[in-house]
Amino acid sequence: MNIKTGDVVIATAGKEKNQFFVVSAVDEKFCFLVDGDRLKLSKPKKKSLKHVQKASKVSFDESKLASGQESVNAGLRKFLKERKEYVQGRRD
Repeated sequence: MNIKTGDVVIATAGKEKNQFFVVSAVDEKFCFLVDGDRLKLSKPKKKSLKHVQKASKVSFDESKLASGQESVNAGLRKFLKERKEYVQGRRD
């Protein structure tokens, strides 16, 4: 699985199961997830790469994530809402 910064993923385990997130950073075994609402850029969730699955081919802008500005959280919420509607629409 090739997950990189900016990818949209779905959590496959834990209390976040079936929720959509954007990957803010990746290391060897873990990724850090944000959603702009509960998990903001200032405090991402650390999650094992085994427990996430790539959900979309479209990625969030990496340069915005790298900026670390609080205003990016609103953009994350809007982006994830659009991606979630698109992905769920494909499944139906």
